[in-house]
Amino acid sequence: MTMTARRIGAVRWPAVRPWLGVAARLGLAAVWLVAGGTKVGDLAASGRAVNAYQVLPYDVATVIGAALPFVELALGLLLLVGLATRLAAGVSAALLVVFVAGIASAWARGLAIDCGCFGSGGQLAAGQAPSYLPEILRDLGFLALAGFLLSWPRTPVSMDGWLADAPVEDEDE
Repeated sequence: MTMTARRIGAVRWPAVRPWLGVAARLGLAAVWLVAGGTKVGDLAASGRAVNAYQVLPYDVATVIGAALPFVELALGLLLLVGLATRLAAGVSAALLVVFVAGIASAWARGLAIDCGCFGSGGQLAAGQAPSYLPEILRDLGFLALAGFLLSWPRTPVSMDGWLADAPVEDEDE
């Protein structure tokens, strides 16, 4: 008896999907942990990076810049252990949409800034060119990971699975 390609794919997806979810969860966790970790040591610089987008009043940008590294670290930790995965993926997706919109806005307005995603950010020095397209594409890739986790949040080796006390394959989502 021969199996068609469609049938083989249908058999493999239930076995592969949970492990793709683990990869998406851990990949997005690493992104948030690195992003938050590089900014938490200099919250003033993070505030300046948010202010460089010129869309918020200075005081609001400073507060958001100071809070953002801690939000990123919290998301990273939740995703790392697999706790409240759908919620963390939803907040991740919302933040990533805001980041893409901010970068696109800076690009459209002709600002020359570093996005500040993995460091201090802010105005670029004279003669330095921004790299908006790669930053947007990178964030869209991260958004795809968050979207995957919004659709399939339960993964093996996670607190969500342990708390639910049910195998991932038995879920009905």
